[in-house]
Amino acid sequence: MSKQKQGLWFDAWVRMKKNRTAMFGFWLVTIILVIALFGPWLAPMDPDIQILEYQRKPAGFRGNVIVLKKGELMVSPIVPIESFTVKNDSLSYTDLLGRSASVHKSELNGTSENNWHRQPRFWLGTDNFGRDILSRIIHGARISVEVGFIASTLSLLIGTILGLLSGYYGRWIDTIIMRLTDIMFGFPALLFLIGITAAFEPSLTVVFFAIGFVSWPSMARVVRGQVLSVKEFEYIQAAKVLGLSDIRILLRHILPNCLAPIIVAYTMGIAGAIMAEASLSFLGLGAQPPTPSWGAMINYGKDFLRVAPWMSLYPGIAIAMTVLGFNLLGDGLRDALDPKMKIDRRQAG
Repeated sequence: MSKQKQGLWFDAWVRMKKNRTAMFGFWLVTIILVIALFGPWLAPMDPDIQILEYQRKPAGFRGNVIVLKKGELMVSPIVPIESFTVKNDSLSYTDLLGRSASVHKSELNGTSENNWHRQPRFWLGTDNFGRDILSRIIHGARISVEVGFIASTLSLLIGTILGLLSGYYGRWIDTIIMRLTDIMFGFPALLFLIGITAAFEPSLTVVFFAIGFVSWPSMARVVRGQVLSVKEFEYIQAAKVLGLSDIRILLRHILPNCLAPIIVAYTMGIAGAIMAEASLSFLGLGAQPPTPSWGAMINYGKDFLRVAPWMSLYPGIAIAMTVLGFNLLGDGLRDALDPKMKIDRRQAG
């Protein structure tokens, strides 16, 4: 990268650091990405472990369980208890119904009490299956971020290629591509997504391609508008006179000068993809159980809003904060990469 380009990006970063809302979005997105990346190590519990005795417990509830040894084909059985006593080689306990039982120490998960006796804290409560909501939200962050980046990247590739071809060549190529985008915009996005995902077996892979396929027209129009402006510059005309190939002109001279609006559109597209995935999962067309998805978690909790509102509330807050972070970051990038736009908006206001 040339020093001039380094200076342009450095100046944009300096301008963005002065924008408090943009930096709030930046740090919010950073936190979400860290949670998504290190989710398995940050989550206090396995998101799929069910403790039916702890159904719909409120935030801050502390459990008291013993963990039995894991079998070959099953997860470690977790037994909620009221109390226990250890005598010789056996452990006697009283469960939540007041029933007494005993097990041999060899049946416990480890020899140390720290291994088989735990008092988990459910910081955000539990759902209707007794699963830890905080752990499921943390693991759900990875799914949302994956969908956001993969779907937006697919949209970026399709939209950028078609936008470059449409803006550079014009004529009948431009007409065909733009009429295709008009057709895509003519369908409600959510209904289009529902139709695509319903036609296949619901899975995250289908969601990736469905969202990427539906959201490319916006990117194509952004790129086309930039290409129409950039291709009139004198250095592009000089490149044509020198006999450079169209591919080289597009990739070496036009595309680099379109990166700023593409980055902004890509960042905001991630927020839209996350919302789309949550909507599809809420309808049962996205991530399938027991995969922790924020949209599916809201769907599970909608029937318990009166008795356990936290089941839907906390996943909803996670979606809202993630989308807010990407939107604020995208808005800040737009102002930083194109300061004239910010001045024009202030004058218009």
